[in-house]
Amino acid sequence: MSEQAIDITDTPLLSSIESPDDLRKLSVEQLPQVCDEIRRYLIRSLSETPGHFASSMGTVELTVALHYVFNTPYDRLVWDVGHQAYGHKLLTGRRNRFATLRQMGGISGFPNPEESEYDSFSAGHASNSISAALGMAIASRIKGEQPRRNVVAIIGDASIGGGLAFEGLNNAANTPNNLLIILNDNDMSIDRNVGALRSNLAHITTSRFYNDIRYKLFKLFKKCGLVTEHSRGALLRFNNSLKSLISRQQNIFEGLNIRYFGPFEGHDVATIVRVLSDIRDMDGPRILHLRTTKGKGYAPAEANPSVWHAPGRFNPENGERAEETSSNDKPIKYQDVFGNTLLELAEKNPAIVGITAAMLSGTSVSTMKAALPERVFDVGISEGHAVTFAGGLAKDGMRPFVAIYSSFLQRAYDHIIHDVALQQLPVTFCIDRAGLVGEDGATHHGAFDLAYMRTVPGMIVSSGRNEHYLRNLMFTAQNTTSGPFAIRYPRGAGNIVDWHNEMHTLPVGKGERLVDGNDIAVLTIGPIADEAAKAVAEARAKGIDVAHYDMIFLKPIDEDILREVAAKKCSIITVEDGTIEGGLGSAIAEWLTEYGYGDIRVHRLGIPDKFITQGTPAQLRKLCGFDADSILNAISSLSSKKTQQ
Repeated sequence: MSEQAIDITDTPLLSSIESPDDLRKLSVEQLPQVCDEIRRYLIRSLSETPGHFASSMGTVELTVALHYVFNTPYDRLVWDVGHQAYGHKLLTGRRNRFATLRQMGGISGFPNPEESEYDSFSAGHASNSISAALGMAIASRIKGEQPRRNVVAIIGDASIGGGLAFEGLNNAANTPNNLLIILNDNDMSIDRNVGALRSNLAHITTSRFYNDIRYKLFKLFKKCGLVTEHSRGALLRFNNSLKSLISRQQNIFEGLNIRYFGPFEGHDVATIVRVLSDIRDMDGPRILHLRTTKGKGYAPAEANPSVWHAPGRFNPENGERAEETSSNDKPIKYQDVFGNTLLELAEKNPAIVGITAAMLSGTSVSTMKAALPERVFDVGISEGHAVTFAGGLAKDGMRPFVAIYSSFLQRAYDHIIHDVALQQLPVTFCIDRAGLVGEDGATHHGAFDLAYMRTVPGMIVSSGRNEHYLRNLMFTAQNTTSGPFAIRYPRGAGNIVDWHNEMHTLPVGKGERLVDGNDIAVLTIGPIADEAAKAVAEARAKGIDVAHYDMIFLKPIDEDILREVAAKKCSIITVEDGTIEGGLGSAIAEWLTEYGYGDIRVHRLGIPDKFITQGTPAQLRKLCGFDADSILNAISSLSSKKTQQ
């Protein structure tokens, strides 16, 4: 991990800001220069230390204005997802550590309350900011905190489409609070382009003079009995609708009991400061709508924001990404094996449809989308809906393949149980980013899918040890007569260059003996078999008679293999790239106990019962104790104990 500070000779204002208090000492006229310097800093830094680029570039002015107007950290900023919070980190005392971004021992790629008091709530999954911020706002109100603590939720146009965001909006509209919601709209056309009338109306309705008059009239009408608190919501909705009538534009917020302001240009920092200052101390929930450009300030990112969401290393001078110059003779990513295989299967099977939740390119479902667009559905950040939608398709004869990251599929657990498994519907869950994902850290590790899927009745749970087995499992899933089928696979590339094998059906619930032996048995599931194979080979070279079995299926588990191992009375080591609580090791220990082999020792290796930090996958496997060296140490230790007995 490198902590060498980036050259800041061309960022004189930014280099003087160690906290938002320093930012507030500047004049409003100096803020555009601060924004320019933050962008230069991000371009230079993220070209060498990869991270989420386009989102943070698009929220620079908003970030500066928020810290300039609000008394952070006393006032709370709640970021949704957190992809856009790099500028926030630079302004809150972490500039000199920014070169350690997303590295083990460095700063997180997402807001993390353990890292800074300015990070008011953990982020990483979408659509939670409104609910969390509303909780904070009401807590402050109940406690009667003085001075008033302002709470701001910053949410993007994609995240606000998630069901949790709408639940939060509904609650905010019907509960006394002073929450400010800022909609960072960089794509979705909630409103058409701002015209002159709309701009003037937006300016007037945020002014302090207008709102003072408005509040005094409300108090007068209330005193005269002309309005009540009950009728206030109807008046508010009428006011929003009147704005819509005058401007001949509509948006989804006009029917809520929430005051709406905007839209405003999100890259005019002076205007944002003025508007925030005007509406900061208003009572009641408010929504401020800002229009921004993802990747703002860097032409390649503005032209192709989806690619530049997390571009990896790149040349800051010309925008050439390192990934674009990679060799073609290397293994491709597991997600690309999946995407190509899905299209291959779909071209032969008209019942197959592809579903993803705002991750077309991230899951490579985009490959099928390009060829068969009418049979691919991106439902947005709505994982629960994706699963129930798939259930409806499956009910009427389709074969849905639902591709969602492991950590995001957690959000749809009730739907998996109630809307798919309970009815034994043939939905295939393609669980991408399963296991330790690396630099994105605790919010993104796919640690729990083996454990949470294993508990669902009728669920087939599987993971192939390489790309060929991923393809074979997908081929098997489409031919399974009924019931849900889960296939997990990791982030990144595997080891096989020639991944395009001739697919065949695998027997469900059957694993494979890879190496025979009688002293110790190593049982693995998924691509972690590669690490185990290295350890087994080295142990056998040292004279330890160790066996290796690839289970392939966690559920139903291969009982023939378990009986074979149990008959040898040898110690067992289980290895899984998932939590050891409830996963493969637990399943095997339970089976041995149930069938009278409780005296056989099971040594479980995997992700321990805690949340794991960021780092490279290799670093994290070592940290968690299931890299090749750790597996070899476990084998050697058990072998020594057996010799001493």
